[in-house]
Amino acid sequence: MGDVSMAVDFAGIPLKNPINTAAGTFGQGWQFQNFMDVSELGAITTKGCAAEPWAGNPKPRMTEVPGGMMNSVGLQNPGVRAFAEESGPYLADLTAKGTAVICQVAGHSVEEYVAALELFDELCPWAAAFELNVSCPNIACGGAAMGSTPEGAAEVMRACRPVTKKPLLVKMAPVRLPEIARALETEGADGLTVINSIPGMAIDVHTRRSKISRPTGGLSGPLLHPIAVRMVWEVCQAVDIPVCGVGGVMTGEDAAEFILAGATSVAVGMASFIDPAASARVLHELEAWAASQGVKSITELIGAFEC
Repeated sequence: MGDVSMAVDFAGIPLKNPINTAAGTFGQGWQFQNFMDVSELGAITTKGCAAEPWAGNPKPRMTEVPGGMMNSVGLQNPGVRAFAEESGPYLADLTAKGTAVICQVAGHSVEEYVAALELFDELCPWAAAFELNVSCPNIACGGAAMGSTPEGAAEVMRACRPVTKKPLLVKMAPVRLPEIARALETEGADGLTVINSIPGMAIDVHTRRSKISRPTGGLSGPLLHPIAVRMVWEVCQAVDIPVCGVGGVMTGEDAAEFILAGATSVAVGMASFIDPAASARVLHELEAWAASQGVKSITELIGAFEC
């Protein structure tokens, strides 16, 4: 295994390996330090933060479903200032150990994304990149996701691009992916994270109410992995900027599917709720798979899927 280089370049960010963590599933990294050596990972993506604190949605916020889970957390967060003060020292140290820290940016409107990104750029000099979560509900436009149309996604990117010189990534909603990806690339996105959770419903048939506090929530887990692989492949065919594959990664072979479909990086999400050390295990399994392919570098396997 030691003969295979796992290093990749993701959107200008040098990663010692392709394994990342999905925002919202790994806290700010330090919560997992007693379960694994977080610095083994190529990158972590922190839970999304807005310029000001968000209370999030009422409880219950999460429920298990066959093959996965559903959540409606509502991006509860303390705001960028508190995030930088509370987690900044740990994340700066993690960066010094060679693990890239990607900070996710949240907002309800274009103006809120810009305000949050300005604070991140000022207060988090250790951040390797910023990820815009354009799957957030856009209150200013009647509740539609900012990234649900090429025009909406492009508007956010156009406003945010001048704010920072660091790489800007976009966490994409699972809709109209190729055309929205092209619009984001045109406006200066450096990389894409594909996909966010898929809307679903879970009804308690005894109470006739939703199993979470809202009628619908975000579905994630292994049940949607084949859908995510297909969407990653479609986006990689549509744009030239790199993609981080997300969705139902439970094993190294799951991660390998994303790599073969064209992803440069792979994020572990729901698996961390089941096994707090899942991302490290997936990394080791991915290393073993890469060695089994007889290559010198995992980059030789990116997009190596044969139709």
